[in-house]
Amino acid sequence: MKLTILDDWYYNLKKPSWQPPDWLFGPAWTLIFIGEVTAAVLGWEAIRNPVILALFIISLLVNGILNILWSLFFFKQRRPDIALIESGFLWASVAFPMFILALYAGSCWIFLLPYLLWVSFANMLNRKIVCLNAPFGGV
Repeated sequence: MKLTILDDWYYNLKKPSWQPPDWLFGPAWTLIFIGEVTAAVLGWEAIRNPVILALFIISLLVNGILNILWSLFFFKQRRPDIALIESGFLWASVAFPMFILALYAGSCWIFLLPYLLWVSFANMLNRKIVCLNAPFGGV
């Protein structure tokens, strides 16, 4: 199931002038996922406390679910407003494993920093799209 659908609805949204070109999103997410996998492997190897390790793994799984939900809300449901609310939880789901890594795996957290910066930027972009195009979900 494809969640990111770039159709007429998406192209007709008003977007800020500072939105990156569509072609940049694929390479950006590729680098982000490489960083996330690297952080996961290094965290898996470095975290010795089984409870903390389980918490770390669960936090990554929650992040994956929230990442999928954001695309579902924004693109499939065409609800950037709901995606904006969800994006705060998505941001926290990136920051939390970074915090665990900082405490238990040294500098491994740095591999998630591009992800956190991208989600921060995407949150600002999402907010601007909502402001330029609201309301959503009307009858």
